[in-house]
Amino acid sequence: MTGESDTIRWSHKSFEELQTFWNTQIEPALQRAGHDLDERPTYQDLLDTGYGGIQYTLREHHEMTLGAFLETVGYADGPSADGGYPWMIDDETTIDELELYLESLERRRNLAESTIKSKQARLATYARVYRDLHGQATLVTRVAAPDDEADEIQRVLAVFDELNQELGSDESKLRYLSDIQQFYEHLQRRAKASFNPTASIAAEYGWTRTKKDNQPLSSQQVRRLYGVTETASEQLLVLALCAWGLRRSEVAALHVSQLVLEGEQPHIAFDDDRKNGPGTVALIYGVPELSDRIDALSSGTQEWNGYLFPSKASSSGHITGETVQARFKRLADRAAVRVRGEQPTSKMGRRFWYTTYNQAMNALLENLDVIATEQGSADSSVVLKSYLSEAERREYRREFMRERLADAFEQRPQPS
Repeated sequence: MTGESDTIRWSHKSFEELQTFWNTQIEPALQRAGHDLDERPTYQDLLDTGYGGIQYTLREHHEMTLGAFLETVGYADGPSADGGYPWMIDDETTIDELELYLESLERRRNLAESTIKSKQARLATYARVYRDLHGQATLVTRVAAPDDEADEIQRVLAVFDELNQELGSDESKLRYLSDIQQFYEHLQRRAKASFNPTASIAAEYGWTRTKKDNQPLSSQQVRRLYGVTETASEQLLVLALCAWGLRRSEVAALHVSQLVLEGEQPHIAFDDDRKNGPGTVALIYGVPELSDRIDALSSGTQEWNGYLFPSKASSSGHITGETVQARFKRLADRAAVRVRGEQPTSKMGRRFWYTTYNQAMNALLENLDVIATEQGSADSSVVLKSYLSEAERREYRREFMRERLADAFEQRPQPS
């Protein structure tokens, strides 16, 4: 059966909407086609019933494999005998080395759990394709002897030929290549591999990385986004991204225990291993809206788990970063906001915060120029560092930043 999936606007569905669509539409169709719902469906089963398009949107819009998605809707991914990660390959040596590698990344490089899981999923996909093509996923033993290098390069190249066909974008293919290359490099550092069979893979293909566009949202665009919000949840999402500069994963997992709202310096406290940033984020703007959201959630008829964006459908208890992205994009569509003709992403809200903060600091330094001149200094930053206390510097920074955020988040009627 084909054609039905072509009429579904897959890319417009949030992750939670895909889960609901699976339960209400796809599973009944699979059952009508004779599929036993107690058994894990395959991609071919989905193609046969006209829903193969879900795999593409999961990969391209939610950075998730079909297998990982099926786990979220109740299908186990063949767990291993010891209850560990389901690698779904038989070579114990390869499994042991993959797990040791990931443990090393987690312990020594302090990578976020979501990053580790993404790498794990890519390595598992590579190992399974290798197994399907070559009988066994003997990734480690086949790189041990130098005499096997030429044959192993050919085997690995065949795997990447498959990935080149299956993966949608060059960016995705290069992410896979990077993770797999790093695994082999790890084996070489541990003297468990004599060569890296992926060292020259990139030269075989014309994969290129898209040049990153660091264009932020403007104040006017943030005002329009905030202006079309219809619920307190939507308001808080825009504030968290644009007024507090949080990552989408941080927004999704925001918990009341992280919030310090009393006193003169309200802030969000993060764990010490927060990626590329301080352990606290100042709440310069939007505290009343945040407090109202907490009051509404805590006084509801149902027990609240403490997350600012709770989700019953997720085992974590909160929405995912992908859901934050999808909701942000829907707001952008509603507000008719485009950046260079393209639909903006949640990351552009974080870039707005950085740009606005830099503008605030420049304005502060300009205002200190007069004092600097009177003190005989050509650099206003000297005044900021040498003649003002830390408390004064902090208050000046907050004041200048607050003015610019107020310009973007102009007052509007509160949502009911």
